[in-house]
Amino acid sequence: MTDNDTSRSPSGPTAPEIPYAGTASTAEAVAAVKEVSSRLHDFMGVPGEASAPGPGVRECEGKDPDTYFRVHHPWNFLPTSGADNDTAMANLKKKLSTGGWVVKDSYRDNSANKNLNLIADNDARKVSVWVVAYSGRATPSIGIDVTSGCYRVPEGQTVEHS
Repeated sequence: MTDNDTSRSPSGPTAPEIPYAGTASTAEAVAAVKEVSSRLHDFMGVPGEASAPGPGVRECEGKDPDTYFRVHHPWNFLPTSGADNDTAMANLKKKLSTGGWVVKDSYRDNSANKNLNLIADNDARKVSVWVVAYSGRATPSIGIDVTSGCYRVPEGQTVEHS
């Protein structure tokens, strides 16, 4: 993207503590993460196709797995034109600095293609996103990994694991 993006090893999104996202049923939390993924798709601003698998439910480390959970939604975006990959990443980088989003890190990894990585958080929505541009591949694409904070199910309910 830009010459000032640093190059280093991929380390993934890290946080000292997973934020509490509130009380919600599994279905409500999954719908909230799907909405975030949909907005990220819109942020890219280029035509293309998103992969089909939906979000899944994970445990919150160190918490009761029947009461607490996180939603994890990894997906890929394949632009209609490979030339649009860099445009989509530029759009994401710009949009992930607005509307409650904060870019926490931007770097090029140590892969042969020096893929651009963006990590951003939205504290209001209690979600993080890790985006990787695979622009140097034969078929350019963008990998998106959306992860929620820890939810607690409402009293009397248990986590629906998927």
